[in-house]
Amino acid sequence: MSGPPLDPTPAPAATPAPAATPARTPDPRQLRVHLRVRPRLGIRGTPDVAPAKPTGPPRIAGSLLRLSLALAVGYGALAAGLLYWQVVQAQQLTTDPLNPIVLQAVRDAPRGTIYDANGKVLADNLPGSNHQREYPYPVAAPVVGYRSDVFGTAGLENTYDAELTGLAGLGGSDLLRKFRDQAYNPVDVHTSLDITLQQAAADLLGDQRGAVVAIEPSTGRILALVSSPTYDPNKVADPDLGRRYVASLQASDASPLLDRATQGLYVPGSVFKIVTSIAGLASGAITAATTYADQPGEIQSGFLVDGFRIHDFPRKVQTDHPLDYNEALEVSDNIWFAHAGLQTGPQAMVDWAARLGFGARIPFDLPTSPSQVNDGTGPLDGFRDQVELANAAYGQADVLVTPLQMALVASTIADNGLEMMPKLVDYLQASDGTVTRMDPQAWQQVCDPGVATTIGTAMVQAVEGKYGKLFAGGAAVPGVTTAGKSGTAQLAGNAAPHSWFIGYAPAEAPKIAIAVIVEGGGAGAQKAVPMAGQLMADYLNESH
Repeated sequence: MSGPPLDPTPAPAATPAPAATPARTPDPRQLRVHLRVRPRLGIRGTPDVAPAKPTGPPRIAGSLLRLSLALAVGYGALAAGLLYWQVVQAQQLTTDPLNPIVLQAVRDAPRGTIYDANGKVLADNLPGSNHQREYPYPVAAPVVGYRSDVFGTAGLENTYDAELTGLAGLGGSDLLRKFRDQAYNPVDVHTSLDITLQQAAADLLGDQRGAVVAIEPSTGRILALVSSPTYDPNKVADPDLGRRYVASLQASDASPLLDRATQGLYVPGSVFKIVTSIAGLASGAITAATTYADQPGEIQSGFLVDGFRIHDFPRKVQTDHPLDYNEALEVSDNIWFAHAGLQTGPQAMVDWAARLGFGARIPFDLPTSPSQVNDGTGPLDGFRDQVELANAAYGQADVLVTPLQMALVASTIADNGLEMMPKLVDYLQASDGTVTRMDPQAWQQVCDPGVATTIGTAMVQAVEGKYGKLFAGGAAVPGVTTAGKSGTAQLAGNAAPHSWFIGYAPAEAPKIAIAVIVEGGGAGAQKAVPMAGQLMADYLNESH
């Protein structure tokens, strides 16, 4: 391809050439100079020529800066990762059952001891073994649980597994464990359980199915938590007998592995009238003076609600006049509470029950089942219709509760409307002497103290009143003012009703609140009422 002329300057107009002038041959060196400095194609004129850059070794300052930045970012990311896993996620990793450190601790580390409130051993290591456990009081199984090489852990043995094995140190850093002389710092768990009261409750239930929950109202400390029937954790923990024994428990129709106190769901019957009382009185829908003019006649004819008649249990007392709140609770009048439930309304019933903990799992050291006012499928805040609402107000329909929930209901009234967070552990003590106290925590102010006082006064009348004695007099503690409410929970078909009682004592300065249920035990006065009275008396007589 030919290029442009070597000299881009236009030629002048033609003139006669000088005669006899010899032509010059271009110097090749000049030709190379012209090639270097000529403009690019298509550009006229000759640009200024920039001075040639000096050549030499490449500069490395920029490369070092980029490398330093890359290394800084890499080490920063590594440090952030270590901080996240070693600090933020340290506790979770420490308690992860799949963590090799946890598995090694389970095999090799000595395990802490579990005590009752008076220092009696509830769980300890079998002599000569760091991990096989022994349980001196099998009646505490619903609380303490078990630790087995085959079946893992349950109860407090599970809840505080990391502390008992020493993987979750108290007041120390898990990062420094590897540098300590003793890698594990096992913790002893000191519970609020009174094993004497626990044993007494189990003895009273005997071979009957049911549950007992006793609470200290001012602190939420669980004094007793009994489920019957239960199991022997020593046999579960036995490596030779465990599999066969657990298989027999799973095959039993009595469900001994079910913790009835925290996970059993029962129709409450008339003990639920305390929940209706809170909803009605606290919302202002009713007062202690509320009466219903048609109520006396409806004892015979029934209370007609949308074509369905609600009937009361036959009785011969308090039938000649409209009852007020105290009188209705004393004789446990279903019709009065059906009226009160309708007057309170579905939303208030659900909302005030939710303040007590209904509709969600109670935060607790052990697994719990949520209690319910209804099954949530109906258009009236979960109720299907007015008939269901009226029946639910006196504890029937689709109302289901755990004994723990009903013990908290009684405890809330006993503590002036304040519901304390239920708890099983008073403090943790590490082998190095470090102590962590599990202080009482207020859960929620369910209702005003004035409302609680009104209900508490009626509950005293329901146990100690002229007519209340006929229903729940057996729960009265001799020499102590006792408050409570009995219940007879009707079941479908020909099944015997559940026997219930909730209450507290002394009424003026409560030290114990209690819930007792005996499955198929008949009327409340037959089984649950005398059991509750005996247990409250036993506890108060222990110099408490």
